[in-house]
Amino acid sequence: MHPGHPGAGSDEPDEPADDEPTGALLPPEDRVWRHPSELYPAPAPRASARGGLLATWAVALVSGLIGSVLTIGMVAAAGGFSNDGAGPMLVRETVAPPVPIPANFSDPAGVVAIAERVAPAILRVSARTPAGTSSGSGVVFRSDGHVLTNAHVVDGARSITVVLSSGDEHDAELVGADPVTDIAVLRIQGEGDGPYPTAVLGTATYLKPGQAAIAIGSPLGLVGGPSVTVGVVSAIGRRVQTQDGPTLLDMIQTDAPIASGSSGGALLDGRGAVIGITTAVAVSGQGTEGFGFATPVDIARDVADEIIATGRAVHVWMGVHGSDVDRVMARQLGIKGGALVQEVIAGTPADTAGLREGDVVVSVAGRSIESISELVVTLRSFRPGERVPVVYLRDGRRSEVTVTLAERPADL
Repeated sequence: MHPGHPGAGSDEPDEPADDEPTGALLPPEDRVWRHPSELYPAPAPRASARGGLLATWAVALVSGLIGSVLTIGMVAAAGGFSNDGAGPMLVRETVAPPVPIPANFSDPAGVVAIAERVAPAILRVSARTPAGTSSGSGVVFRSDGHVLTNAHVVDGARSITVVLSSGDEHDAELVGADPVTDIAVLRIQGEGDGPYPTAVLGTATYLKPGQAAIAIGSPLGLVGGPSVTVGVVSAIGRRVQTQDGPTLLDMIQTDAPIASGSSGGALLDGRGAVIGITTAVAVSGQGTEGFGFATPVDIARDVADEIIATGRAVHVWMGVHGSDVDRVMARQLGIKGGALVQEVIAGTPADTAGLREGDVVVSVAGRSIESISELVVTLRSFRPGERVPVVYLRDGRRSEVTVTLAERPADL
C-alpha cells in the first residue's frame, strides 16, 4: 500500500480482569507492567507573562487500565513467520477514553513531555528491495521488540534494518504484513537486547474532529531521532484510495504534518497515547494537500495480534461489490444511507443467502449501515463461519437474510 486519497465508490473487500496485588509493589523500573499514572506525570503549573497562572491541561492521568493482553511466546506459521521459542509474558497497555483536550495545546510544555516520553519507542525503518531502499517509521508496542509499521514500507523487502531513537541499529525480521489495512509487524533482532521502550496503545473509538493530535515519526530517514508535529483530528471515517493498492477504510484524517518517510509512525492524542499508525499523505496534481491519514490503532492492534499468533491477518467477506447509496436514492427509500449491491459473485455467502444486484444493505447484526465502507468495517468484527443477520431493501421493501461469512480470498 502506498499513499493516496479518497475514491467515491469502493469494491467490498468484505473483509482479563487482574487480581488485586498483594504486598508492596516493586519499583516501576523492575516491573514490566506500569500503571498509567506512572506513565503520565502531570506537568507543574507555570506562571504566565501577565502574572497569572496558566491552566495546564493534564498530560494524562488515565482513569484506569482498560485491560492487559498477556502473550506467551509466538505460534510458528508458514510464509515468512518464524519463532525461536517461547518468551516471557508481556503486557500491552491500553488507556481509557480520552478526556477533552484543548485543540490549541495551551501548554507547550505538555507537548514536549509527550514527545520525550514517546520518542524512545519510535524508530526508523529501512527496507532493502530489488528496486532500492525504502524508508519509513515504526512504533515499538511490545517490550520484546515487536514493531508496528506500514505494509507498503516493507513490501518486497529482502532485508530490514531499524534505527532506534538512541541511534542504535538492528536487523529486523518481518513477522507478517496485511496489505488490506497497510499494517505490518516487525521484530527487532539481537541477542540479549531489550526490553525495549514501548508506546502506550490507546483507542480511536471516542475520537472527535477538533481533538488534539501529535504526529511523531522519522521523516526522510534523517538522523537525530524522531520528528514531532502538532495539529488536530480533522475528520474520522475517511475512505482513502491509494495509488497502487486497495482502498483504506475508516481512516483518521489529521492536519498534523506527516512528511515523507513518516509512514508507520504514531499519531498520538493529547495525553500521548497512540490513536493511529500514520499511513498516507493526501496529494493532487499540485502536490501535497497538507493533511495526512492514519489507520486507527484499534484496527492496527487487532491485525498485529493475528499476525503474531498466526503469521497473517484474516478478513471476512460476503461476496459482493458495491457503492454508497446516493442522496437521491436515499431520499426515495426514506433512509439516511446504505450499501448498494452492484454485483453478487456466484457461489459466495451473499449469493447463497439470496442477495441480488440492486439490493441496499441497511443493517448487519443490528448495526446500521449507511455506506459501503461501514459495511466492510462492520464485517471486520466477525470471523469466517459466523452467521450474521443482514437487513436489506429490495424494490423499497425491507427483508432480512442470514449470511454465513467466509474468508476473503487472498487474490481478490
